[in-house]
Amino acid sequence: MEKKYQIDTEENKIFMREIRENLLHFGRQFPAPDGTCYYLGDDGTPWKSYNRETYATSRMTHVYTIGKYLGCKDSDRLIDSAVNGLLGAARDKENGGWYSALTEDGGHSKNKLCYAHAFVILAGSGAVLAGHPRGKELLDMALETYDRYFWNEEEGLSCDTWNTEFTVKDPYRGLNANMHTVEAFLAAADVTGNETYRMRCGRIINHVIGWAESNEWRIPEHYTSDWEPDLECNKDHPDDQFKPYGATPGHGLEWARLIVQWALSSFKDEKDRAVPYITAAENLFNRAIEDGWDADGAAGIVYTTGWDGKPIVHDRMHWVLAEAVNTAAVLFRVTGKQKYADEYSEFVEYLDRKVLDHKNGSWFHQMDRNNVPNGTVWPGKPDLYHAIQATLIPYYTPELSIAVAVKEGKIHGKM
Repeated sequence: MEKKYQIDTEENKIFMREIRENLLHFGRQFPAPDGTCYYLGDDGTPWKSYNRETYATSRMTHVYTIGKYLGCKDSDRLIDSAVNGLLGAARDKENGGWYSALTEDGGHSKNKLCYAHAFVILAGSGAVLAGHPRGKELLDMALETYDRYFWNEEEGLSCDTWNTEFTVKDPYRGLNANMHTVEAFLAAADVTGNETYRMRCGRIINHVIGWAESNEWRIPEHYTSDWEPDLECNKDHPDDQFKPYGATPGHGLEWARLIVQWALSSFKDEKDRAVPYITAAENLFNRAIEDGWDADGAAGIVYTTGWDGKPIVHDRMHWVLAEAVNTAAVLFRVTGKQKYADEYSEFVEYLDRKVLDHKNGSWFHQMDRNNVPNGTVWPGKPDLYHAIQATLIPYYTPELSIAVAVKEGKIHGKM
């Protein structure tokens, strides 16, 4: 294995830095005139006929908050644009909260999504961290809206979808939105010092671990209104962007990393209490890799599997690889097990050989089962969020949210 693929080598650090710098350059054309995020095409130019998603505007705020502390010169301007977009065009000033997306014709998508609101919290946390003059306004508004409409204190979980007016709640419940809620709440706790949000993360995580453990560590994604798993959801639409049928190995990887972050940050002085959570994270990671990696004779991690672990949607999504890179590195840091370092190397080599677009920049967002770029689910290269984090999380302390860790310089060795 070449040294540039091996964690903690100078060659790997240089390789990751080069990828990161290219990504930050690639995304600079995202701002629309109103500050929201254009959908980016294959070469980074805006595809203006696509909706401008609130989650993407939020993600770009997060990305360039990180970029600011990595020396990206345009970061303050890009953060300012996105924050103004979130406080302006993307916000529903009549009914409260945020539209899920703005349309090309000046309208907006229906419904209010927990998923999008979680990312607004992440954006607000980043804006506060970056010292934006309206950062606190954005974060306070995002937390107040989320607490009012999405968080259920009795259940210790979040609902998924309201109508635009916040008068009718959809009966669907899902873990994708709750997963990004954990990410957002951890960032908010790190930035504000309000530990209520970290404690909420623990409640969500305990539910998820229980459901996964009783299902051979394949996480049920979809639920009824009373939180009964709906294992047949979207069986007729298995490649859905946000609600695919079956198990999603990429989410097993992502949950594993977030569980480690929460456990290490929650039990700083009681490390024995973190051990069961790290074990659960290992089980999630190992199940996802056993089911998903090289599952059909080609490198890469399949998008979804059935409850028997066999592939259903064979395409490979870039975000899944990013989470594999992140979580392999994090588990190597916290367990010291060489197997995770070896898997990290495999994933980074695959990234270089198949998923990096060495001509146009960024990562191909979707590959088919033969590792040929495909666009049936994710055409173009809409944003940088997963990819940029995969160049950083492997080298920063795992108990802190990544933007905070970058600002504070909490790294493993010189980058």
